[in-house]
Amino acid sequence: MIMSELIISVAGLRGVVGETLTPNVAMRYAAAFSASVPPGPFVITRDSRPSGTMLADAVHSVLNASGRSTIDAGITATPTTGILIRHYKAAGGVQISASHNPGEYNGMKLFSAEGRVIPKLPGNAVLEAYKANKFYWVRHNSLGEKTICPDSTAAHLQAVLQSVDVAAISARKFKVLLDSNHGAGAVLGVKLLRALQCEVTVLGEEPNGQFLHTPEPTPDNLAGVTSESKRHNADVTFCQDPDADRLAVIDGNGRYIGEECTLALCLDHILSKNRNKNLNVVINCATSRMSEDIAGRYGAQVFRSAVGEANVVDLMLAKQAVFGGEGNGGPINPAVGYVRDSFVGMALILDMMAQTGKSTAELADTLPGYALVKRKTAADLDKVPAMLDKAAAAFKQFPCSMLDGLRIDRGDAWVLLRGSNTEPIIRIFAEAPTAERANELCDEIENVLK
Repeated sequence: MIMSELIISVAGLRGVVGETLTPNVAMRYAAAFSASVPPGPFVITRDSRPSGTMLADAVHSVLNASGRSTIDAGITATPTTGILIRHYKAAGGVQISASHNPGEYNGMKLFSAEGRVIPKLPGNAVLEAYKANKFYWVRHNSLGEKTICPDSTAAHLQAVLQSVDVAAISARKFKVLLDSNHGAGAVLGVKLLRALQCEVTVLGEEPNGQFLHTPEPTPDNLAGVTSESKRHNADVTFCQDPDADRLAVIDGNGRYIGEECTLALCLDHILSKNRNKNLNVVINCATSRMSEDIAGRYGAQVFRSAVGEANVVDLMLAKQAVFGGEGNGGPINPAVGYVRDSFVGMALILDMMAQTGKSTAELADTLPGYALVKRKTAADLDKVPAMLDKAAAAFKQFPCSMLDGLRIDRGDAWVLLRGSNTEPIIRIFAEAPTAERANELCDEIENVLK
């Protein structure tokens, strides 16, 4: 469904280029961000969408006009943006990306000086400045300058390599198929996998935005990649979204094990190396309970946040969590950075394979067995609160949480309804011991909402 309106959240915006997202919108939003942040340079990055060049030029211009120096890192993965901000001690950054949305979309994700997606409070300040047209400009002799980042990947590559046993992985010479889908992922992904002595084959290596398949890494969209995985006899296939903050995995048998398993596998590996340390883990309220079960094996405590990377990171910081992330394939390793990171996921899964001697299929088979069904339906976002109230009234006999949308606990199962932060849809997630039961829960909710 094409957005009829620009969608703006506290951490960024997303829209259709030339319709809801125009250079004027991008410039106003960047100017509002600049007016809300202490002095210092900004790092500007983008994914591979062709429209990103135009939007990046607009953002550089308006920030320079407000007196900001800008550092252009070109086509760069979202987690790399956070690393670069810290490397340059920048005041903030802007990643131009629409994440998993199709090619007609683009967007802007805002980063703080800490190298993370900006939290709610400063995000609201940007939003208010944008709505109020609250900007400022400098005179000709105070304009900021644009410079080019000479190496966008070195610092991120080093951080990821330091988080795993490079020698153990290198000794295995894994055959890896990397599906970057002509997004930003191969820019660092190929360097990382080669540094780990993997035999790498890439689908869509050139970051030109001409996606080989619908960008969101779901089973239907990756059907062709699954076939390629079998053809190449890969030990593991890693599938990234266009800005490479999400990772889905296909095992050595050509089986899609999904995005939810990415976080679960990474968490299992991290906790297995830190047994009996009373550690904290943070996931969002839409993430599979696999992570809770895994944490229980190692005596770790799980805390759930509202959906959204900024919310997960806020709670990770508050709980001093050793690991966290979202079930959409977004692991967050504080040892590397407080951003969802597909490269963290790839390195940790390869490290787990090397340390245990097990294949991806064997590792996936050790995960707790749940079926998580994800549906979405077009919805006017203004009407979502009334839809949630209707569902809450229909299922009032069950424990409910309004942390984010409406989550209904049904004993050995749960169902979550929430309006999307990035699309004009309402999402329905249901998890149960079987897919049949999870689909029944979704059907019940959809019948109530009719």
